[in-house]
Amino acid sequence: MSQADIQPSLDHIQPREKAEILAQALPYIRKYHGKTLVIKYGGNAMTDPALQQDFAEDIVLLKLVGMNPVVVHGGGPQIDEALNRLGKKGTFIQGMRVTDEETMEVVEWVLGGEVQQDIVGLINAAGGKAVGLTGRDGGMIRARKLKMVDKDDPSKEHDVGQVGEIESIDPSVVKALQDDAFIPVISPIGFGENNESYNINADVVAAKLATILKAEKLLMLTNISGVLDKQGELLTDLTARRIDELFADGTISGGMLPKIAGALDAAKSGVNAVHIIDGRVPHALLLEILTEQAFGTMIRSH
Repeated sequence: MSQADIQPSLDHIQPREKAEILAQALPYIRKYHGKTLVIKYGGNAMTDPALQQDFAEDIVLLKLVGMNPVVVHGGGPQIDEALNRLGKKGTFIQGMRVTDEETMEVVEWVLGGEVQQDIVGLINAAGGKAVGLTGRDGGMIRARKLKMVDKDDPSKEHDVGQVGEIESIDPSVVKALQDDAFIPVISPIGFGENNESYNINADVVAAKLATILKAEKLLMLTNISGVLDKQGELLTDLTARRIDELFADGTISGGMLPKIAGALDAAKSGVNAVHIIDGRVPHALLLEILTEQAFGTMIRSH
């Protein structure tokens, strides 16, 4: 993106105001310098070209000012599109994609190939040094078959195919890349004891990785303004207890379940702050990390 592309949007801001905006970011840059930030990248931020560009620039800027961003991406819409091209229809049980062998092959080449390399390319074009990984690289994500218990009848289990749950994460390959000024971009695919592949929910991978890396923050980009109450109002600050209540009364359901459950686990396991932010806002990441303004829901352990 050339200077000319950026300039018009800033023309209305006086130099003094620009200086104040930059100065306001300074305490945050100082506070998070050298700290790891795990970012779950998904939703509109991932499919809208202008937002993709914003995201890539944000990641590069965070790296340049001394933070350590680690990107974990999803790819649900892209997987659906690829399956449609093959004449396969995706089915879901309790928000999880049922993954047979053929679907798993598609998941691997869409996530670990197409989507991951698009993100790597965007970050590199914005001036960063991104490296794509799947959970197989460096033996990072060991997984086992997910046993999905029916939410209404705990005695019943659903078979969702090659969907995995995380057994363990070895973060050494991520740490090695961070130390060498690279930005890791991770596809949520794990491997089992017989070298079989598992599709793992990207929110769950991001949350677990944030815990293992002792990240300062876990940021999850979504297609909504954050966690909403039954009236559709944004809940900006949630505690563990309040989340349990929202689960119980059905306020949080469907695709938000794994996202919030993962976020809550991370908050309880030592990640200082978990933010669920609106990926449809241009430069939402920078605004969340470098300003006072909250663009979503923050989750605290207590």
